[in-house]
Amino acid sequence: MIRENLHTHTLYCDGKNTAEEMILSAIEKSFTDIGFSGHSFTEFDTSYCMTETPEYRAEILSLKEKYKGKINVWLGLEKDYFSNEDRGAYDYIIGSVHYVLKNGQYIPVDESAETIKNAVENEYGGDYSLFIKDYYEEVSLIVKKTDCDIIGHFDLISKYFDDLGIEETESYLEIAFNALEKLIPEGKPFEINTGAIARGTKKLPYPSFKILKKINELEGKIIFSSDCHNKEYLDCYFEESLEIAKKAGFAARSVITDKGFIEIGLEEEL
Repeated sequence: MIRENLHTHTLYCDGKNTAEEMILSAIEKSFTDIGFSGHSFTEFDTSYCMTETPEYRAEILSLKEKYKGKINVWLGLEKDYFSNEDRGAYDYIIGSVHYVLKNGQYIPVDESAETIKNAVENEYGGDYSLFIKDYYEEVSLIVKKTDCDIIGHFDLISKYFDDLGIEETESYLEIAFNALEKLIPEGKPFEINTGAIARGTKKLPYPSFKILKKINELEGKIIFSSDCHNKEYLDCYFEESLEIAKKAGFAARSVITDKGFIEIGLEEEL
């Protein structure tokens, strides 16, 4: 069983619930650990990120003490590739790419299919392969750029592939695998992220099965995450994701402890 989630968003950014509501839901679901990972501040787009970071940090630390003995509460941050926010005294950092920078324009990769279509037509002459290359170039540098502990939704760019009619071709996978080969030596776990399933834009988690198999082949690590924006979906698709991880060849997963991240058996509990 997976009884923890470190990728959680609240009303401080684009989540639907307070931090305490999330904690109470996690306790109901018999979680042992819940981590909060509010979106770091990005000056060029404040529509989804935190603008009250000190208040966020203070509340999570307060709730950590309040629920001590009932559930482990962790203070984290989802740091965007283009964020200048200091790492600070967080328990962990999730490093994520949400934009591709092209010709001075920050193109969001997970906003909508229409946004991507328009941007690729205007900035790339309609060539999606160039857009994809730029995305994975940023992803390949995410650990160095953010000093993260977890690599967030590696192939987020695929969120609207079905709507755009883009397939996971061999040429696409070659671009993605090149990024993997740069990231694996960093030793950070890749999320198996179910957030898009909860929001109805994908039927399977990130990364895709072929990419997961490649991560395992390269001896990379994984960690399970629901990228939760609504307390009802804290454990969204976890059981199914566990089976996917097994089929991809994984025998272990990463979890957070007081001594940092460790590897445990895929179905082992702390």
